Amino acid sequence: MTGGLEYALIAVAALWGAAAGALLPRAAHRFAVPAGEEWRSACPQGHPLTRWLGPARCRACGGTPYGTGAAVPVTVTALVCAALAAATGTRPELAVWLLLAPVGVLLATVDVRVQRLPDPLTLPFAGTALVLLGLTALVPEHAGEWTGAVLGALALGAGYFVLFLVNPAGMGFGDVKLALGAGAVLGWYGWPTVLLGTLAGFLCGALYGGALVVARKAGRTTSIPFGPFLIGGAFAGLLIGAYTA
Repeated sequence: MTGGLEYALIAVAALWGAAAGALLPRAAHRFAVPAGEEWRSACPQGHPLTRWLGPARCRACGGTPYGTGAAVPVTVTALVCAALAAATGTRPELAVWLLLAPVGVLLATVDVRVQRLPDPLTLPFAGTALVLLGLTALVPEHAGEWTGAVLGALALGAGYFVLFLVNPAGMGFGDVKLALGAGAVLGWYGWPTVLLGTLAGFLCGALYGGALVVARKAGRTTSIPFGPFLIGGAFAGLLIGAYTA
């Protein structure tokens, strides 16, 4: 890929990420509720919300914004998409990564806020990843294998399920469901990528938890949201897997 085309692809991916990130604040507001509660259907002032995507602004409130705004999701999603484009190049699986990236950012955002990974996001994420990668496997010049994606999803999902059975207080079932999707995208590039992405997630989570304990902001039994680390590890593994494929 020539330098000019590479920079253009990265720029387009960043613009896509920024546009997609701008649609996440309202969804984050509606999904960010504690476990067992229904998804939000109104703004903080009680006015009904009929759509899931868009900025966190309420027309009935005169356009007053609520939540944390769009700056963070726009920036993060744009950077994630640009990095994926730089690592993957013009290979067809890039389209899959760009479609899944905003969902990953949304999942991480919700988990950070309320330590919950919504089923309407985790399970469709895994299914969509496998379907899209199956279609990508039919397109010339792809660099991965669909069978690897399927096996990666099963292996990582099974591994997280075992951890959930061993320590339900330390590993939520939402993480198990999210692991299916993470395993699919990592497995596309093979078992080394699955191992790398998995280890990166656990390492970052352990370092974060240890730092909280050292800073006396958490105890050894304090629960922390693991979804962002699972997603971050998958992102790191995917970048390396795509770059070296």
